[in-house]
Amino acid sequence: MSTEYHHGVRVLEITEGVRTIRTVSTAIIGLVATASDADEATFPYNKPVLITHARNAIAKAGKLGTLAASLDAIAEQCLPIIVVVRVPDGVGETPEEKAASLTSNVIGTTLENGTYTGMKALLAAQGKLGVKPRILGAPGLATQPVATAFATLGEQLRAMAYCGCYKDVVADSLLYRGEFGKRELMLIHGDFQRWDTTANATVDAYTEAYALGLRAKLDLEQGWHKTLSNVAVNGVTGIKQDIYWDLQNPATDAGLLNSNDITTLINREGYRFWGSRTCADEPLFSFESAVRTAHVLADSIAEAHMWAVDKPLHPSLMKDILGGVNAKMRELTFGGYLLGGQAWFDADANQAATLKEGQAFIDYDYTPVPPLENLTFQQRITDRYFADFATRVQTGA
Repeated sequence: MSTEYHHGVRVLEITEGVRTIRTVSTAIIGLVATASDADEATFPYNKPVLITHARNAIAKAGKLGTLAASLDAIAEQCLPIIVVVRVPDGVGETPEEKAASLTSNVIGTTLENGTYTGMKALLAAQGKLGVKPRILGAPGLATQPVATAFATLGEQLRAMAYCGCYKDVVADSLLYRGEFGKRELMLIHGDFQRWDTTANATVDAYTEAYALGLRAKLDLEQGWHKTLSNVAVNGVTGIKQDIYWDLQNPATDAGLLNSNDITTLINREGYRFWGSRTCADEPLFSFESAVRTAHVLADSIAEAHMWAVDKPLHPSLMKDILGGVNAKMRELTFGGYLLGGQAWFDADANQAATLKEGQAFIDYDYTPVPPLENLTFQQRITDRYFADFATRVQTGA
């Protein structure tokens, strides 16, 4: 308050009260792809490019590599915001050298001038483009080192990565699963097929691209709390591998894969992804929906409180923050995104020595909505409906 002399009336504007917390956008894809013949002005190498209409971008994506086909697969599901990073093809004298070089190009690095290459360029998307990728993938390029790097990148961006196993045999995918332990990664066994209008034939598709597009579609239409599983996929005509699946029998290829945290592909009233689990080593984050709920809450609550930083640390400030967080928890619970959640101020954690240093702690908990993964009906045979048999014959009931 000013102490200078004034003979009159002052008006001091006090900005107090509950602030609205806006949920962060989640239907934003981070796509890493190759296309040696793409338009260089539209898709420069190792630069994040914002795509707001995938169909229009395909014309500039060339014919070679993975970019055009991936954009087409995504566009079959919906037209989300996409951040594309085009990387160079691998170089070398042998196929093995080219493959190794390509893997390094996809993973990327940090150059001496501080710029990023490969998938790491997605880290610069928010600063350069104003959007943060939440759904990550490099269809057809996700070797084991790439999938490992994506899991780390997903942790940094609070995003989920979707990577293929690239194995034809179920047993090989099960062994492959053991190489990962990150909640930000979902592995997919199997390959969709599609009709290629250029080749006039059925060809193998980039399954991960369909996962990216479907994930964005679900975010837009249902919400991030709905898992990828059991939703019809647009634009695919078949499954390359023989995958045994039965809705009522867990002793199948699909059942074995799902029990080992691997999503697979099925054909039942349309082609679908089947499986909701991540590669998490923490059981609380086994489900894709739990991981994405954690991501959304963490970023939504944190990003919504920049206004509070450097405000005078007064009890009223803490009340305003608590009011906003609890209002958001009620909103998400009412909308079906959470089973419940609550924020509180713990006096034990906020001692005078901490508060006087300008530090304050607010705790909150929440319960994510799990998918109904295992529905059991208990069927019983009984003779109790014979009790009124004669009466029903006489009355015609």
